[in-house]
Amino acid sequence: QVRLVESGGGLVDVGGSLRLSCAASGSIFGIYDMKWYRQAPGKQRELVAESTNAGRTRVVESVKGRFIISRDNTKNTIYLQMNSLAPEDTALYYCNADIDMLEGDLLSRNVDVWGQGTLVTVSS
Repeated sequence: QVRLVESGGGLVDVGGSLRLSCAASGSIFGIYDMKWYRQAPGKQRELVAESTNAGRTRVVESVKGRFIISRDNTKNTIYLQMNSLAPEDTALYYCNADIDMLEGDLLSRNVDVWGQGTLVTVSS
């Protein structure tokens, strides 16, 4: 069993900042890509940022220059630093990871794991 737990969401004023965290725990053998998605009310879930285990990172155009994704492989954790927040950033933010799970002698490769989400509300 592997869990992703997000934290750091909350209510913030326009122009404010938040830092989201996502920690993976459980029967982890290896972690590959880790990503942040978000889903605004009435909209589809969209990719926000991604980080590979090789250290490459990318954020989507709509948050470029405002959001930064980082990763601490020693803690199996990724972060999303969100600056200059705008009302359109209001959404439920989800963490997603591609994980190899080892339970006993059973190795499950490339398991797609999602967190429960953390709510970010930007107030105007």
